[in-house]
Amino acid sequence: MPGERGTFDLYVPDTATASTPIVVFFYGGSWDSGFKAIYPFVGQSLASAGYIVAIPDYRVYPDVRFPAFVEDGARAVSAIERLARRGGAGVEPGRHPLFLMGHSAGAQIAALLAFDARYLAAAEAPDRAIAGFVGLSGPYDFLPLKEERYKRIFPPALREASQPVRFVGRGDPPAFLAHGLKDTTVDPENTRSLARHLRRAGVPVTEALYPELDHIGTVSSLATALPLGDRRVREDVLAFLKDRSR
Repeated sequence: MPGERGTFDLYVPDTATASTPIVVFFYGGSWDSGFKAIYPFVGQSLASAGYIVAIPDYRVYPDVRFPAFVEDGARAVSAIERLARRGGAGVEPGRHPLFLMGHSAGAQIAALLAFDARYLAAAEAPDRAIAGFVGLSGPYDFLPLKEERYKRIFPPALREASQPVRFVGRGDPPAFLAHGLKDTTVDPENTRSLARHLRRAGVPVTEALYPELDHIGTVSSLATALPLGDRRVREDVLAFLKDRSR
């Protein structure tokens, strides 16, 4: 995708090899705001733990509506995959395990990419399994829509297709789902619902609910310099990535 929102930032640890896992992180912002420039703390946090991290921008409302931002995400993943295979920008060529991760609206985007194979196929991403999905405070089962702006972002005929829970099936990538129980922006029931769907399909899932965290807390807890939230979130995410990278 051309333009300033068609790029991604890349964080490569000095220890990276041809098999270092890659985490593609999609930020949130209610599908109408957000920039990758806000999230170096996520790149630093995961890169300092030994992971290559890519943080793409994507187009937002009112410039686009669903599913354009998911399609942008698929194109970003395809570009990152091809970079990983051919090498460049400090990345050694190889078959790096690939994880999809997101917070809030970004978790919905990452979940659709993980569970609805049509997006990556349409973006001509290399055909390979996703090693895992990490969702932080994500909206996965959020119909019916109540706010007018969301009704504009998600056209009526496409609303069912915007729900990640509709696409869960056997053989999907394992998932780590985190949510703060003090979240008043995205109901934690979204995470519980996705976890139920994954379990019914026989997909390995870890559901982590943090009693003291609000909506932002799950992502701010990733910061290493000044973590705002619960250090267990970063520890739990890294444990999942390590386990699924083997």
